[in-house]
Amino acid sequence: MKVFVHGVPETERIWAKVRHAIAGESVALSLPGFGCPRPDGFGATKDDYAEWLAGELERIDGPIDLVGHDWGAGITYRVATAFGDRLHSWIADVGNIAHPDYEWHAFAKLWQTPGEGEAFVEGQNAMSVEDRAAGLETMGVPHDDAVEMAEGSDATMGACILDLYRSALPNPYASWGPWSPTSAPGLILHAADDPFGDGTLAAEVATALGAGLATMEGVGHFWPYQAPEQAAEVLESFWASLS
Repeated sequence: MKVFVHGVPETERIWAKVRHAIAGESVALSLPGFGCPRPDGFGATKDDYAEWLAGELERIDGPIDLVGHDWGAGITYRVATAFGDRLHSWIADVGNIAHPDYEWHAFAKLWQTPGEGEAFVEGQNAMSVEDRAAGLETMGVPHDDAVEMAEGSDATMGACILDLYRSALPNPYASWGPWSPTSAPGLILHAADDPFGDGTLAAEVATALGAGLATMEGVGHFWPYQAPEQAAEVLESFWASLS
């Protein structure tokens, strides 16, 4: 089973085009609080999400080929290293966030700052869907997809984003590292035009995890929306190599 996990500020709908472009059965999971309710008492920390994902995988008939994007990638790295026996394989992008020297980007630093993060979320939620979508379009998200993303954003998602990023200081590696090769084969996908990515750091993380590295040229951070067919080729090529 191919299992897809989205990131921030997204819902599981970001995977629709990629899932349509690949063969076979797949499922896209919704992170708690992202386009769905936040369970009572759910802390929305990086560890909460990693444990949630590990629990979801227990309920899916294997073998499981896990694919994570953005924070979905972050928790994929955790699951692959801490719960790797549950996976047949894994693929994740933004490998740099798993590097010991990783420094968070400007948006993350804002969200991690008490008061400023809350003001940002409140300001975003006060904007119209079209205005929020326009901001996403500046990062390469096609218009209709940007509207879809903007429609999925709400106060619950915003609060989860703040809790998630504040749980990952100074970076995910600080509490999840050091890394060693994963028991399941893995692939780090680097989108060449991703402003939140770093190919050099991603390559070093791939080496540490014993994983491959594939670069997608001409696409940015939101590659599942931008280039689903290209992405499907990369994913299926990797899965075929496991046979």
